[in-house]
Amino acid sequence: MTDTLMPVLFMGHGSPMNAIEDNEFSLAWQEAAGNLPRPKAILCISAHWETRGTQVTAMKQPRTIHDFYGFPRPLFEKQYPAPGSPELAERVIQLVGPSVVQPDHAWGLDHCTWSVLCRMYPAADIPVIQLSLDRSQENAAHYQLGRKLIQLRQEGILIVGSGNTVHNLRLMVWEDTAFDWAVEYDEKVKQWIMDEDHEAIIHYEKHGKPALLSVNSAEHYLPLLYVLGLRQPHEPASFFADKLWGGSLSMRCVKMG
Repeated sequence: MTDTLMPVLFMGHGSPMNAIEDNEFSLAWQEAAGNLPRPKAILCISAHWETRGTQVTAMKQPRTIHDFYGFPRPLFEKQYPAPGSPELAERVIQLVGPSVVQPDHAWGLDHCTWSVLCRMYPAADIPVIQLSLDRSQENAAHYQLGRKLIQLRQEGILIVGSGNTVHNLRLMVWEDTAFDWAVEYDEKVKQWIMDEDHEAIIHYEKHGKPALLSVNSAEHYLPLLYVLGLRQPHEPASFFADKLWGGSLSMRCVKMG
């Protein structure tokens, strides 16, 4: 336990190709990691692990999950053999409550986690666990669950929400462009973060068509709510890799602290 809070990150992870390509996003992730204290372990809230009831990976050696298709063979051959941490999983359960979070021994690390961490911590020598998204819960419940994990920040744990503030693959185009509605909502989210207006972000459905198009199926948006819940009052927020690509995909990353 320390008096210093470990920063919290929201990572716009985008394409899994960022795991093996040197580009403006993967290089920004590397730089961000270099400016952080070295974590004792990492807890990642993944947009790609949706469950009924919240689960946390509790195995000693999580597998690398290639949860995508149609990409080059080198991406499927990529492994991220970071150890797990049953002890951290138990700590999460202790903080949140066993009636809310259950241990998982089957999932592993999906690309929301490993495609980002393999650029940030390529040695894969820091223990990593994942927390799932309970899709039976309202948005505010995800925010409140994040608040229950604040103490981990005092224990040297890096908490990462991995998703995208704007994520609509149905409307995406494979070009370096951005739709007006996507730009509008991404900028609103940025401003709300700076203003500490968490309620506006939680209740995105109140903000019209740009919000509904940007958030779409919501699984990539929900990890941001955990990160906001972990933020302390008046804690500074900064942004990196904040670019829209493909018309409807925001790569915006956020650091709290």
